[in-house]
Amino acid sequence: MRLLVRTRAHQLLAQSRHAVFLLTSAILLLCLQTNTVYGQGSKITGKLTDATTQEPLAGGSVSIKGSTKGTTADANGQYSISISSGNTVLEFKFVGYATKTVTVGNQSTINVSLAPNASDLEQVVVVGYGTQKKTDVTGSVKSVGSADFNKGIINSPEQLLQGKVAGVNVTSATGEPGGSQGITIRGPGGIRTGSTPLFVIDGLALDNSSTGGGNPLNFINPQDIETIDVLKDASATAIYGSRGANGVILVTTKKGKAGTSKIEFSSTIGVSSITRPLPVLSASEFRKQVVANSGVLEDFGSETDWQKEITRQAMTKNYNLSLGGGANKLTYYAAFGAQMQQGILKNNQLDRLTGRMNVNQKFWDDRLNLDANISFSNTVNERPAIENLLGTAIANNPTLPTYAKDGKTPATFISQSNPLTTLQLFKDVNTTNRFIANISPSLKLTKGLVYRMNFGYDNSTSVRDVQTLASNVPKIDGRLDTYNTSNMNQLIENYLTYNLDLGDHSFAALVGHSFQKIEYQWRTFSINRFPIVPTEPIYNPGIGQELTLATNRPAGNAFINELQSFYTRLNYDYQDKYLATATVRADGSSKFGSNNKYGIFPSFSLGWRISEEPFLKNSSISNLKLRGGWGQTGNQEIPPKITQPLFTATVGASTSYPLDESASFPAGITYSRLANPDIQWEVSTQMNVGLDFAFLNGALSGSVDAFRKVSTNMLLEVIPADPVQPASSVWTNVANMEIVNSGVELDLDYKFQTKSGIKFNVGGNLTLINNEVTGSPYTVIPSGSASGSGLTSATINGYINGQPIGTFFLREFIGFDEKGISKYKDQDGDGIVTDKDRIAAGTALPTTMYNFFGNASYKGFDVSMQFNGVSGNKIYDNTANSSFYKLRISKNTNVTPAAYADAKESINNAAPVSTRYLKDGAFLRLNNVTLGYQIPTAKLGISKFISSARLSVTGQNLWVKTKYDGYDPEVNKDNSINGVLSYGIDYLSYPKAKSVIVGLNLTF
Repeated sequence: MRLLVRTRAHQLLAQSRHAVFLLTSAILLLCLQTNTVYGQGSKITGKLTDATTQEPLAGGSVSIKGSTKGTTADANGQYSISISSGNTVLEFKFVGYATKTVTVGNQSTINVSLAPNASDLEQVVVVGYGTQKKTDVTGSVKSVGSADFNKGIINSPEQLLQGKVAGVNVTSATGEPGGSQGITIRGPGGIRTGSTPLFVIDGLALDNSSTGGGNPLNFINPQDIETIDVLKDASATAIYGSRGANGVILVTTKKGKAGTSKIEFSSTIGVSSITRPLPVLSASEFRKQVVANSGVLEDFGSETDWQKEITRQAMTKNYNLSLGGGANKLTYYAAFGAQMQQGILKNNQLDRLTGRMNVNQKFWDDRLNLDANISFSNTVNERPAIENLLGTAIANNPTLPTYAKDGKTPATFISQSNPLTTLQLFKDVNTTNRFIANISPSLKLTKGLVYRMNFGYDNSTSVRDVQTLASNVPKIDGRLDTYNTSNMNQLIENYLTYNLDLGDHSFAALVGHSFQKIEYQWRTFSINRFPIVPTEPIYNPGIGQELTLATNRPAGNAFINELQSFYTRLNYDYQDKYLATATVRADGSSKFGSNNKYGIFPSFSLGWRISEEPFLKNSSISNLKLRGGWGQTGNQEIPPKITQPLFTATVGASTSYPLDESASFPAGITYSRLANPDIQWEVSTQMNVGLDFAFLNGALSGSVDAFRKVSTNMLLEVIPADPVQPASSVWTNVANMEIVNSGVELDLDYKFQTKSGIKFNVGGNLTLINNEVTGSPYTVIPSGSASGSGLTSATINGYINGQPIGTFFLREFIGFDEKGISKYKDQDGDGIVTDKDRIAAGTALPTTMYNFFGNASYKGFDVSMQFNGVSGNKIYDNTANSSFYKLRISKNTNVTPAAYADAKESINNAAPVSTRYLKDGAFLRLNNVTLGYQIPTAKLGISKFISSARLSVTGQNLWVKTKYDGYDPEVNKDNSINGVLSYGIDYLSYPKAKSVIVGLNLTF
């Protein structure tokens, strides 16, 4: 194992050297370019402070207006700059504050106090193909900055957002490092088309498919993200047309700032452990309960906690180095990150290396502006056999020993498995490399008219090796499966923007064209029967001794998807009070047939800034805006090529017929699927009414939204009605079927500062949401199945008219009869209990989602905490259903106390799928709490070298309140049926971890 770790570490180092060399070279060149030695003259000194608190504005910029010369304020707000004459005009800037200019004259000391700029603090938000002042936005948009992101061990952007935005439900379906994150905006709206929003990284729309498994967004280093903007309603998302039906999440990475130059280094070390082990019996309890439940005890004399044996205290190390700065014409940001995260299950580790370079260069008197972004990531994910490990650990007899007499070799048993043997013999390693680049030049053609091009390239490749070593005890031949995956995404966009001001009237127009091409390829091969030698099959598959088509047939898949779009948007502003936005996008997708290849998606929205009216001008209401909108977006997330005919050359009675009286079948080409040119876009129509407000000079701010989202033209795979159709199933639009999401969202934020300098910030959000399926021609569309011995393929949840998505469709458990056998309610009264007696027993979707937070700071200390929770949802405990019932304890298999809690139950009672294992999924979680201290570098006399230093301690997932007795209430095992997504099923899900993280941030 040590050799393997060292080998992999060397591989990671080698893979990163080239990227690091390129990044370092680019950084040095930029630093040389921007650190120009300017001519000497009179020296101006002074201090830059906050006009309200008089605190120094460390890092504020001071520049000579009209030139590239500038400097930055130190940790005490002090600055020094040389000028050539008294006519020089100095410009003072700091993010979130109004810019101030001062003519030097005969002054040698200039102290400047900057006032907070409310419009900057309210943010400029990123919308489709541009930005807008938040006060001008008429759609439902929420922006979250890096200062407000969730803290702790973070692997992907979804985790940064959890609980931060009303209407956005982020579910960490697993505690595994790099595991998938479920995310929906205003509820799920598809059956088989998925509900994941579109992610756009610096203007490049990503493909949501995963390359090699895990979360497709793991390649992004969270430390590189500046802001995340969430577009929720159709008036905001319609500019993305077919990609925006499930909402849009715009990720903007960090950029350099002119007039500054800084190096930042951060490092964190975290320790994680299992939060809530399942309460299976200890060895002493087990001995009592086997006998008490009519079993014959098999006592092997040990005291083994099998869950403890397969878990560990896991370490996570994270290092980030970034350089940013520039002059007026050139800004740059470069970063390198390394994260090594152990999972709390043994032999589970995620290692990620990332590199990023963002550059902006201006030419031709700022008429030509060039943005370039490049990033690279290398991710290596090693996984054990998770379900096998957990299933064995919670069920094994706790009196069994862990090791043989030598204390090193895992013990072997006749009737049970040893999970330590599984850890030794099984390994799943996935290596993914991802390169993303996009370049976006913009050219000012005339006053107000700008042409912009955006070319993006995203290439991801992965190799996944699933290895089982050969073994004599237990007898295993050994096997290696290798999966090669590549995914290439190319995007080119050309668009024009035109801004025109005519007195009280302001117009902003956009027209553009987009073409995106996605090429995907997957291949696999395998080989069996390996000798027991030190060389692992991963490193030399050639030592395998069995290669047959029956067990090792190669397989693969490939497709090309293309999307062409035309779009336009018009924004109108009258007197900065009355706002209107209209958008139309036409999308053509290669996934659809010739009759319905294009879809048209319009939207419009209106806004009224009531606070700008004369009757509110001098009131305590600093912002009050009423907005409303309507729009349509499309969904094309269906398999490729399904509208095209499919042929087969198979020879046999089902595909051909003899030409004479013999029994021989001639070879030929026949249809296995007919063309389907009429299938069309799934459409989501959404209405939204919202109110944005800010009172007490902006101290109390927030928004209220009411929405209704209706998905129609539902895409579903069904049994064909056409008797000529040779395919066993075909895709179609289900007529009259709708999925309706409606609800209310509330965001609140309150800031307060005492005279003594203590700052407080409290707030939160609340979402009340209802989901309903209507007009379905089917009694139930099965969407979730059970797992485990005797349960496989049993339906757990499905789509039912009048009920939400994720409804649990189960027989109702009502106790035990006189023989101790389970009883179920006869709903239709026909005297027998069948599948006709299943009921809608609740939904996996929460009806209430809430989050609240609090921050406080005083002098150098700060503390913050964030809670999030859900209610109204249920969880099906498939783990308990398959592992914890009375018969198991009588057979010397471990269980939880709930398995034998009812004395009436017979040990011969079976445990089929029913409401007996349906549980309340509500929870309240302390997501993270952080205590930080800003080290006074000036007082320590080191500010010349280290301008800022901060120490922090973060606790993540420290506490959760819930009635659910599984590993964690935030689960969603993918037990989909025929691609119809499942919800709220827990089956041997990877346990969540609680973590404590110590961090150090330095700025030079």
